[in-house]
Formats: sequence, C-alpha cells, structure tokens
Amino acid sequence: MKLYGVHFVSLYFPFWSIRRFVFKIAGVKIDRNSIIHMGCKFFDPNGVNIGRDTIVGERAFLDGRAPIIMGDHVDIASEVMIYNSEHDINSPSFKAINGMVKISDYVFIGPRAIILPGVKIGTGAVVAAGAVVTKNVRDFSIVAGVPAKEIGERKLKNPKYSLGRARLFQ
Repeated sequence: MKLYGVHFVSLYFPFWSIRRFVFKIAGVKIDRNSIIHMGCKFFDPNGVNIGRDTIVGERAFLDGRAPIIMGDHVDIASEVMIYNSEHDINSPSFKAINGMVKISDYVFIGPRAIILPGVKIGTGAVVAAGAVVTKNVRDFSIVAGVPAKEIGERKLKNPKYSLGRARLFQ
C-alpha cells in the first residue's frame, strides 16, 4: 500500500519538495539539491540512492529491487527505465536475477533509454536517447543504439558544472 501512496504523490503533486519528502519516507536515499520530477515510479524505493545535484526526469522508472546508485550531477531524462532484475530465460524455474546499477558522476542519460541490471556507467558518460545499455560504459564515452555501442567520446574530461535547475513546480 505504501508504494501506491508514493506513486500517487509522484503523479499528482506538482511540488518537488513534497515529492522528495514522501520519497525519503518511502526509503529513497536522496541527497541535497536533487530532484525527482513528476510521474517517477519504483518497484522498491529502498534500493534507490540518488547523489547530490541530480535530476530524475518525468515518468522515469527506477526498479530498486537491487541497489541503484547514482552519483552527483547526474541528469536522467524523461521516461528513462533503470532495471535491477531480469529473468534467467534458460532456468527451468525462470528465476529472477538481480544486479546493482551504478551511475557515476556527471552522467547524462537521454530520453527513453533503458539501463539493464548489473551495468556500471562511468564518469561523464553520455547515453543517447532510446539506447539499451546491456554492458558497462567507459568514463566519458558516448553510447547509442540497441544494444548500446560506443559511438564517440566526450571532450569535456574535467566537468565541474552544477545542474541546479529546480523550479517550484515540476
């Protein structure tokens, strides 16, 4: 029942400060100056750890059945899906396999990208819109496609920016 309340607040409360308060009560570990936009959903909020000055876009999905650890200054765009659990299709019991997802500092994940269990995304990496990330992503690399493949490298190697785009309603 608690999860339904969290989803209700996520969908219908336009004040990010109220949503953040409710998410913290539900078990999300969220650092200062970080924002979760409206419509974000979880399977288990207790497994979600969000660093400082991080933004999670509208209608994102954060699984949380295993740890999701986001660093500082991470920008997660709208409708991104981050999964921690999948089924072993070769298991006679179709058992679930959980894997931690680690997203390092200064990462940008574009709209509708999908991050699968067990993936580590390196510092400063960029995941293009619609990419499906099945393997680790190197620091400062740019990945795109299904499955995601490296297509370039970010020139900025020493990022120091702050996202800080909080408005009262969002």
